Amino acid sequence: MKIAIVILNWNGELLLESYLPSVVQYSPQADIYVADNASTDGSVRFVQKNYPNVKIIQNSQNGGFAKGYNDALKEVQADVFCLLNSDVEVTEHWLTPITRLLADEPTIGIVQPKILDLMKKDHFEYAGAGGGFLDQLGYPFCRGRIFQALEKDEGQYNDVHEIFWATGACMFIRKNIFNDLNGFDEDYFAHQEEVDLCWRAKNHGHRVFYVGASEVFHLGGSTLSNMNPKKTYLNFRNSLFSITKNLPRRKAFTIIFLRLLLDGVAAFRFIMQGKLNHCMAILRAHLSFYRQFGKMYKKREKAKFVLKYYIVKSIVWLHFVHQKEKFNVLVKD
Repeated sequence: MKIAIVILNWNGELLLESYLPSVVQYSPQADIYVADNASTDGSVRFVQKNYPNVKIIQNSQNGGFAKGYNDALKEVQADVFCLLNSDVEVTEHWLTPITRLLADEPTIGIVQPKILDLMKKDHFEYAGAGGGFLDQLGYPFCRGRIFQALEKDEGQYNDVHEIFWATGACMFIRKNIFNDLNGFDEDYFAHQEEVDLCWRAKNHGHRVFYVGASEVFHLGGSTLSNMNPKKTYLNFRNSLFSITKNLPRRKAFTIIFLRLLLDGVAAFRFIMQGKLNHCMAILRAHLSFYRQFGKMYKKREKAKFVLKYYIVKSIVWLHFVHQKEKFNVLVKD
């Protein structure tokens, strides 16, 4: 099985300097690529000078996460792509349990490792944690991370477990599946395009898994912090895109209506917190969604498999009303 690690970079010379060494040191069995999204700093020169064995792909423009990877992966020959953020520090033998699982289980198409916080290494990190799930309204959350509540890693997720979506911070996906699904939806630009990709993959019968024996440490927020209004805009809009594309029509319309109402509640909450920029971000997200609804609706595919996509009805209700902060308690209840 040929593995290609592809690191998408945009003006991340300092990140490459800090985290590329661990990838090179601990990934001898993989080909390593840096896919540069038209950087204007010294990223490409740094890699060429210090890591001549790392292959460089230079995209002609910064098309964000989605288009950046779609363009770059056309030039990569491998059985499995590992899409890795430039701010991730990997660990010794991190590839072994994942490649073994993919070799042994041909129905598994996408895998992620355990994602820990680089700044607080005994805690899970926001982007992916112990594997991603959705509630009935399409809100994403993770084992080890519910909204901003992050769990301490005490071995509670040291398992191999089927999940709903894998993080784009470190995602392994078979090349044939990525190509069959036409890659990421470039209209997302960034954020939640991995949820959409995994949702489409599962609708076509592929399985998504988490492997706790593989650990990486993610800095996070190096492109957009969790509380950046632009990230709020992209997350709210793109989540609505995914619902429109991936649910049966009648169910999609019902969920979209409920989501728009709850997004209004979230906007009001931001106003009460004095975060007017985030409130306006939700308004802009809705306006963008309305403008592009017809386009997204045309992208709908007839799913090959009936899929129950959620594990709880409302993560918002359980977390903010019942104060549930840990995944194991959440699911148990």
